[in-house]
Amino acid sequence: MNKILDSLEQKLVPIASKLDQNRYLSAVKDGFFAVMSFLIIGSIFLLFANLPINGYPEFMTGLLGEGWKQYFLVPFFASMNVMTLFVMIGIARSLASSHNMDEESSIIGTLVAFLILTPFEAGESGLMLAASAFSAEGLFLGIFTAIFTVEIMRIITEKGWVIKMHPSVPENVSRSFSTLIPGLFVILFFGVIRLGFSFTSFQTIQNFIFTALQTPLMALGDTLPARMILTVVEQLLWSFGLHGNNIAGGAMAPIYQTLTVQNAEATMAGLLPPNIITVQFNTNFVKVGGAGSTLGLVYLMATQAKSEQYKSLGRLSFAPAIFNINEPVIFGVPIVLNPLMIIPFFLAPLTLVVITYFAMFTGLVPYTSGVNIPWSTPPIISGLLITGWRGALLQVVNILVATAIYYPFFKIIDQKAYDEENPQE
Repeated sequence: MNKILDSLEQKLVPIASKLDQNRYLSAVKDGFFAVMSFLIIGSIFLLFANLPINGYPEFMTGLLGEGWKQYFLVPFFASMNVMTLFVMIGIARSLASSHNMDEESSIIGTLVAFLILTPFEAGESGLMLAASAFSAEGLFLGIFTAIFTVEIMRIITEKGWVIKMHPSVPENVSRSFSTLIPGLFVILFFGVIRLGFSFTSFQTIQNFIFTALQTPLMALGDTLPARMILTVVEQLLWSFGLHGNNIAGGAMAPIYQTLTVQNAEATMAGLLPPNIITVQFNTNFVKVGGAGSTLGLVYLMATQAKSEQYKSLGRLSFAPAIFNINEPVIFGVPIVLNPLMIIPFFLAPLTLVVITYFAMFTGLVPYTSGVNIPWSTPPIISGLLITGWRGALLQVVNILVATAIYYPFFKIIDQKAYDEENPQE
């Protein structure tokens, strides 16, 4: 293992160091770090709204009334579900700082640009902004909006196309006028993009992104190669900050839900379930700990980390991860746009797809029964409920395999963070 780690460090650390020096990737990472604490808080509130405990919903209904979930979902919506806005602010601020630009005007320009691209929906009181655009679904567009906005303002400023005031004019007034022309170019640029898409069948750039990604997925079937291709697509989307489960999984949901119902009907009739790949196959055996099978990574951070950064993140993320909520890990490490951590982020779920498929295909583990359990049911418990003790054992094996895959990459990023925290050593 030490030889493997040494080999990986020699090959990957120089690449990681060079990527860290890239101002755009650094800005994206800074944007995620800026919101990490609120993502953790939001995930905890989401957990309390979806605890998979028998009688819990009834108890909360009796205690707080029929709308009890809103007490937990409002903080979730105000933090994690509008994270794109906060990440954009962090990215714009970091990138503007690296260019020695005015940070406030860069942030405002980014928000204006994103709002120009954001679709409106008809509401009772008139047109309303689509809330989904500010969640993880809009993150991909938000990241590039922030980068393009700051770069447009930088280019225009460097060309000298700014209004310069007399030195006697107060600085805040002078600064406002100096961003007038760069801001105009930002609005024109993104306005043209919105106008261009309005003449297409997509209407908005968001619809274009989702349609272009979802349509090819509908052609996939329920075979092992199809499940692996879908897993690759989901991980690729997550790697760019897009909610892979909602986009790719949403396209395949009707197919997998039908297969799940067929298993449930067979189970109720006393027959053997006919389908291996179902909703539970992916949710409970592949995504142990959430997208990317990150429960093992959280365990490593919480128990093996030398750096305070990852030790703290692991401990704070452990409870949500047990209930398959791992946004704090995906955006806190971060895995998004992190070339080093994207490798195990792909390898772990792909490996678990193959292990789970062949464990069921060979009869070592029964097919899922079709029992509809909450997505937040912890591993081992969920395995017992849908396939019996052999399913629970398979989940343990999957967690160990995913942990082993993440281990060498975790050691590299942890050592790097430790060295940054302790430069004297």
